[in-house]
Amino acid sequence: MALAVSIVVAVTIGPAALSPADVLASVAAHLGFGEATLSPLRDGIVWQLRMPRVLTAAAVGAGLALCGAVLQAVTRNPLADPYLLGLSSGASVGAVVVLVLGWSLVLPLAAFTGAIVALLATIGLALGAGRAGGAAGATGARLSPTATVLAGIAVSSVFGAITSLVIFWSATNDSYREILNWLLGSLSGTDWVSVAIAGGAFLLVGMPLLASARTLDAFAVGESGAAALGVNVARSRVLLLGGTALLTGALVSVSGSIGFVGLVLPHAVRLVTGPGHRALLPLSALAGAIFLVWADTGARTLFDPRELPVGILTALIGGPVFAWLLLRRRSLA
Repeated sequence: MALAVSIVVAVTIGPAALSPADVLASVAAHLGFGEATLSPLRDGIVWQLRMPRVLTAAAVGAGLALCGAVLQAVTRNPLADPYLLGLSSGASVGAVVVLVLGWSLVLPLAAFTGAIVALLATIGLALGAGRAGGAAGATGARLSPTATVLAGIAVSSVFGAITSLVIFWSATNDSYREILNWLLGSLSGTDWVSVAIAGGAFLLVGMPLLASARTLDAFAVGESGAAALGVNVARSRVLLLGGTALLTGALVSVSGSIGFVGLVLPHAVRLVTGPGHRALLPLSALAGAIFLVWADTGARTLFDPRELPVGILTALIGGPVFAWLLLRRRSLA
């Protein structure tokens, strides 16, 4: 209910004054439950401009928060977030290349492809580190949390450097603003295709992640404990990391790099629900959706007629909140 109310109210906010009744009437008419009562202009503002953007924000926020909660459990690293595996940097390379070439229509595909390439590079590097450990006495390569985190940092650094190099050598004044907007995270220009990509990814990948609560609870007691509880640790880790990578890649492809949602929201929700993932996962997704709907609403209205990239606003909010959470956790320790 809170999410539905947030979506309806957020659509009403903007230069063109609209009421919740106007929003509901427009949605009902387009879904075939009534006759159109708004003028074509006002109906277009609701259905073609604001509603797709708000729904995309909800799907992206829910997905990023869910991925953050899953990654923090799988890696047993409280600082893990959806960009841990180098996904954001990989997506940035794909996005920047097509923007420089003027191929904006294939930006989502390019960003998603870049994210998957980064994932493969991270996993390959982590497995290589596992083989090196195996040569020293371990039984073969495995995808350990520590190696995965370090591999993600290395891949992020390399892909970030590639992005900067492409911008330095090839970006023009016309493409530079568009590139900067994407790198900072923005939902401007989203449409119903964006809703389909983000919402479809959440349904196809996010729902199975929501059903992984029991496995994630087992990871909390360590690998040996999880194995004793009947969890195939190696297989589950690969599936969960792969799932978060696919979902993050799809979300980043339509929103750009929006930070702190996947890092902060699971920690905030955990203060209320405790560590159990049966409640933590769905409530993190819900909190992420509501948070990003309102963050994006603020980004597009606070400095009207100029629009602030929502990634800047999430960082301005998320940084201090995360610092407060760290201090609160220390005081409770």
